[in-house]
Amino acid sequence: MQKIRKGDEVVVLTGKDKGRKGNVLRVIPKEGRAIVQGINMVKRHTRQSATQEAGIISKEAAIQLSNIAIADPKDGKPTRVGFKSADDGRKVRFAKRSGEMIDG
Repeated sequence: MQKIRKGDEVVVLTGKDKGRKGNVLRVIPKEGRAIVQGINMVKRHTRQSATQEAGIISKEAAIQLSNIAIADPKDGKPTRVGFKSADDGRKVRFAKRSGEMIDG
């Protein structure tokens, strides 16, 4: 089970976007990276194709998983993630800062 998953709200810990929050669009576990909405924006020059126009577009680049942390469901501050068994026997994630369940 992964500590950070698609759809999670995360806080950036280091870099030019430090302190900003965003939702995880995609996780790339093989590379240890994630793409977060509105974070680590880069400009890309694109060629015209049947589906898109030519020009300079801004898009999100991948960010290291070690540079982001889950936002605590209670106060929104960065927290570490732990695992425990729920009442129904499922393995669930919880915020170590407040003890709140992250999923379920």
